[in-house]
Amino acid sequence: MNNRILIFCDTEIEYAQQMTAFLKKRKEVPWKLRTYTSVASFLQDVDPEGIEVLLVAENAYTDEVRKLSVLHTVLLNESGVLRWREVCNVDKYQRAEDVFKAILNIYLEMEGTALPKLEAGKDLRLIGMYSPVRRCLQTSFALTLGQMLAEEYKTLYLNFEHYAGITELVPDIQTRDLADLMYFLNGEKEKFRLWMKTMLHRCGELDYIPPMRAGQNLISVVGTEWKNLLQRIAELGEYEYVILDLSENIQGLFDILRMCGTVFTLTKADKLAQRKMTQYEQVLALYEYEDVLDKTHTYSLPLFRSLPEQMEQFTKGELASYVKGVIEDVVIWKRRSDLEKA
Repeated sequence: MNNRILIFCDTEIEYAQQMTAFLKKRKEVPWKLRTYTSVASFLQDVDPEGIEVLLVAENAYTDEVRKLSVLHTVLLNESGVLRWREVCNVDKYQRAEDVFKAILNIYLEMEGTALPKLEAGKDLRLIGMYSPVRRCLQTSFALTLGQMLAEEYKTLYLNFEHYAGITELVPDIQTRDLADLMYFLNGEKEKFRLWMKTMLHRCGELDYIPPMRAGQNLISVVGTEWKNLLQRIAELGEYEYVILDLSENIQGLFDILRMCGTVFTLTKADKLAQRKMTQYEQVLALYEYEDVLDKTHTYSLPLFRSLPEQMEQFTKGELASYVKGVIEDVVIWKRRSDLEKA
């Protein structure tokens, strides 16, 4: 018996086709998917004992379907009324991505779920962004760099600031964030992968996980936990680049910078900024982190006449034009690294 089957039954044909096409594109889906747009065909064709999850629209949730002995049922609610509280309800008319995440959340909370095995994937390169100089456009630079890299390479952005300051990064108060991902860090590797999928958001082609809403939580995470998180993400084999938007609010900052293949440090031309940079470099040398300096590329950004206000605008304008030159170097570094491994 194959208990890794998800049956999707919905008599709204156009919706069923679109959702099926969306789910088939998601490589992390842990089930074999079979879709029915006729309740009669579904009842005639399917052995209920072979179904792990039944995803059924409210229009197809007939008395006959309700009587089936299915392991887990998820109802796509169309009316907004919780008529059947004994099954899990998901709002049908929301973004396909949100429907998928809701289903995946329910699946992960089920007892005794079968999980997909991890497979070898892409090599990961960490890019660290850190500066002791404040208000130097570090986050804008990092998001621009990340979105541009994501047009060609699978890229993830993580923000480690106490207050990120960009509302799009934290959509609403109920959104899971980096703190939640840390909670699942010590669980099963396969389950961690799927939990992470439920937390991912996207801007253009760039994946990101919302930063910790309560910045105080950053301070409580020890350096080894951050290293374990990055190692776990590397083991997933899904990303080629991870952009780390770092701050001194985290423990183990220098060790994380040491893990990065490349570090970008933004500064300013004024004397105070120069003194901060000098002190920062002296501290790195004092604690024997000269290797971080060796792979650090320092930029003093020009004065831009206008800057984007929303994430989706970061790939356009003066800052974007500046970052394009930086990307050429990043891509060259990766290709050289690939050649060395060949």
